[in-house]
Amino acid sequence: MASRGTQETTKLKQNMEEQLDRLMQQLMDLEEMKGELDTEEYEETKAETVEQLKEFQENLNKMIAGNLSLVDQLNGMQLAIQAAISEAFKTPEVIRLFAKKQPGQLRSRLADISRDEKIGKLSKELAIQQSVEILTALKKLGETLTPSEVAYLEQHSSGSLKEFERVSSDIGSGENVLAVAGSQVAQASK
Repeated sequence: MASRGTQETTKLKQNMEEQLDRLMQQLMDLEEMKGELDTEEYEETKAETVEQLKEFQENLNKMIAGNLSLVDQLNGMQLAIQAAISEAFKTPEVIRLFAKKQPGQLRSRLADISRDEKIGKLSKELAIQQSVEILTALKKLGETLTPSEVAYLEQHSSGSLKEFERVSSDIGSGENVLAVAGSQVAQASK
């Protein structure tokens, strides 16, 4: 009996997730090697990676426009790409975990950040930035935040994260996803 596209859709989704993982890993590796690269090489490599994300997004937009059954499954990837391009999130690992919808791993990373800050392995500024990114991602994934987490998020959230949260809350249909993503790509390429 024919799969009627089910197997093909599953394989396509798997391929898209693998490509997104590869690009997010590329960003993570680049950030880790930032100190070893000269500024020009770092900026050039980062620009190439962002360009690849834009191309990935264009292909994703075409798929969403042509096959509405994939919209819900690909919506998480769309938001992750939007976040990466708009730089609302500055930590590629958080983007990757958000795209893969892994709240447990995000919570684990949040605990690691708190520990690393207490022992002096992570600066307070970086700990705040990454904690806010994780809390925002958890909130967008529908996780319940404790009152202290909500207060922390309100106190430390940046303008770009608030804008990401507002825009992503407005996304309901494939057309809204395309409109928002298109505006983010246009802003990123200026």
